[in-house]
Amino acid sequence: MSAIAQGSPAIDSRVDLDGIAPELIQRFDADLAALWEHSEGAKLGVAVSGGPDSLALLFLAAASMPDRVEAATVDHGLRAESGDEARFVAEVCDALGIAHAILPVEVDEAGNLQANARGARYAALAKWRDERGLSAIATAHHADDQAETLLMRLNRGSGLAGLSGVRSVGQNPSDGGLLLRPFLGWRKAELESVCEAAGVKPARDPSNEDARFDRVQMRGALAQADWIDPLALAQSAQNLGEAQDYLMSQFQAVYDGNVRDIKGGVAYSPGNSRFENIEIVRIVFARFGIEPTRSELARCVDRLWSGKNASLAGILIRPEVDNWIGFEGRVWHFAPEPPRQSG
Repeated sequence: MSAIAQGSPAIDSRVDLDGIAPELIQRFDADLAALWEHSEGAKLGVAVSGGPDSLALLFLAAASMPDRVEAATVDHGLRAESGDEARFVAEVCDALGIAHAILPVEVDEAGNLQANARGARYAALAKWRDERGLSAIATAHHADDQAETLLMRLNRGSGLAGLSGVRSVGQNPSDGGLLLRPFLGWRKAELESVCEAAGVKPARDPSNEDARFDRVQMRGALAQADWIDPLALAQSAQNLGEAQDYLMSQFQAVYDGNVRDIKGGVAYSPGNSRFENIEIVRIVFARFGIEPTRSELARCVDRLWSGKNASLAGILIRPEVDNWIGFEGRVWHFAPEPPRQSG
């Protein structure tokens, strides 16, 4: 067993999966099966940082589907302890007989550090998944995480898409690969108890206690509000996600009927719903590879509805009254702005 630096988490060879209550393993197995339709023998990759949540995921997956689990730890290199924590996870996996990989990444520290780290992490996990022939990756997001996300986004005035939180079945933002989150119906305390039952003391990331981060502040506020039920908030996020999925299917139908390609751009015949127009305009901008904020899109739509031209992110939109392309009444024409003439 490799050496672990003094003060870092350490284990002996006795990781006791038999100490985990059978009903918890059965519950995990059912939750995972509800998310993942896979061929016999398909392997699952689990992302394990060494914290209690991801270790619980590792232990329950190993107990539920032995010989079909592999693990990876992404080392962002942002803290002095990260290398030791990755080696700690490697030792845990060695004790369980599970293949493990340490994935070092470089994170751009300019701008949004957490977003940059997330992007680097998912790109590394996607590459590892493909190299190992894994069918999906599972992460340990749980109900408390979901509740924090929902409240943070409410506090920022997010729309329906933001309030949907993370999904139990999603896509790796790096390449669209299958991403599973089987713990969204589990509380963090339950995951802590799984680690305790397995006889392993998790690593602790000090950034999870750093009150400079919005999430840590929200976590502290939730801890003091015992009248708030994180499981109920997580269920609300799931319900909002289902509503978002339904609306997106309706928006796609509107888009298919009311948007046409024209020479040099796109034409849209808007309806009377401001909400719908904002969403369709968002899809049109995505055609150009542009993702404005919802507030920018709302200002753009309001300006167009008043009959004025609008310009956003290099796209010029002109409101006209057309029938030459088969639309009657208002039509908004989208096209890249012409280059400015110098001199």
